[in-house]
Amino acid sequence: MSTSREAPGELSFSQAMEALESVLRRIEGDEVDIDLLGRELGRAAELLETCRKKIRRAEVEVQQIVEAIEEDAADSGEAASAEPREASGFEASAGHPDDDIPF
Repeated sequence: MSTSREAPGELSFSQAMEALESVLRRIEGDEVDIDLLGRELGRAAELLETCRKKIRRAEVEVQQIVEAIEEDAADSGEAASAEPREASGFEASAGHPDDDIPF
C-alpha cells in the first residue's frame, strides 16, 4: 500500500521488508552464487536504509501529532499530561519530626 508521500516507484515499508527478507533467505540458504554475493549484500543495505528512513519519517509524524494534541489540550484548558496524579498515601505531619517515629 503506497502513501501519497512516497515517490513514484518507491517501495512501501512492507515491500522493502519483504525484499530484504528474501535477500537474507537467499544468502543464508546458500542460494547466492559467490559472484553475486556482493550485489545481494548491496541490495540488502539499500533496502535496510529504505526501511530505516521510513521508520524515522513515521517517528517524526507521530511526534508532530502528539505535539499537536498536547497543544490543543493546553489551548482548551486541559492538562497536558494524560497521566492522573496518584495519592501517595503519606502526608507529612505538621507536628514535630519525631512524631513519626513508631517507638
